[in-house]
Amino acid sequence: MKDRYETLLLENPRNHVLLVTLNRPDAANAFNTQMTHDLAGLFEGLSLDAQEYRVIILTGSGDRAFCAGGDLKERNGMTDEAWQAQHLIYERMVRAIIACPIPAIGAINGAAYGGGCELAAALDFVYASNNAKFAQTEVTLGIIPGAGGTQTLTRAIGERRAKELILSGKVFSAQEAFEWGLANAVFPQEKLIEEVLGIAESIAANAPIAVRQAKQAIHKGLQMGLSDGLAFEIEAYNRTIPTEDRREGVAAFNEKRKPDFKGR
Repeated sequence: MKDRYETLLLENPRNHVLLVTLNRPDAANAFNTQMTHDLAGLFEGLSLDAQEYRVIILTGSGDRAFCAGGDLKERNGMTDEAWQAQHLIYERMVRAIIACPIPAIGAINGAAYGGGCELAAALDFVYASNNAKFAQTEVTLGIIPGAGGTQTLTRAIGERRAKELILSGKVFSAQEAFEWGLANAVFPQEKLIEEVLGIAESIAANAPIAVRQAKQAIHKGLQMGLSDGLAFEIEAYNRTIPTEDRREGVAAFNEKRKPDFKGR
């Protein structure tokens, strides 16, 4: 993982927590080719080497937009071949985000339209500011969601609601996102990062191997039937038994102290 990216700001605001800010505020943090390369590289790098990080938070710069989707100014006049070649990077990016073993939380601080809504849906869960708005606007441009939206949004809010939103391109509010299952909570904008940091710290304080195995068991299990999901859960569970963290957790419980997990 690189330390610097052209379109991303990286911070370490709490122990074991990586705060990633989409940093194209003049373009409402819309994806250009460079940003998709940066996000793909970041998440692929973290999958290979998590370093000290146990939780990732993703937000947008400014107070207007989380991410306005694909940068249509960059795409204006693109040939079909160039468009498809660029989109391969989007596909790589969303797969890298979904496959990353580290929990990734969204702090949705404004508009999340098109690819921005897909990005939110690709994360493990999101908190939204009360001014956030969401939309899958692709059909209004003659395309469809192509960065996972027909799959991840549908899994979050259900088939019938997803069809309504994707086929109409209508905008929906943070409160509706909460009520329908896309957002886990809604907070005033000035408190959003504080609240997300709070849940991130809670996750980061737990045994990182166990957290990652639990994340994988939930996500992979939903792609399986129940019996296969139960078998996969036991495989994930068994990977936690020989860890130092499992022994530390039990010892700390019996000694009535806070555990000191090392990720081993």
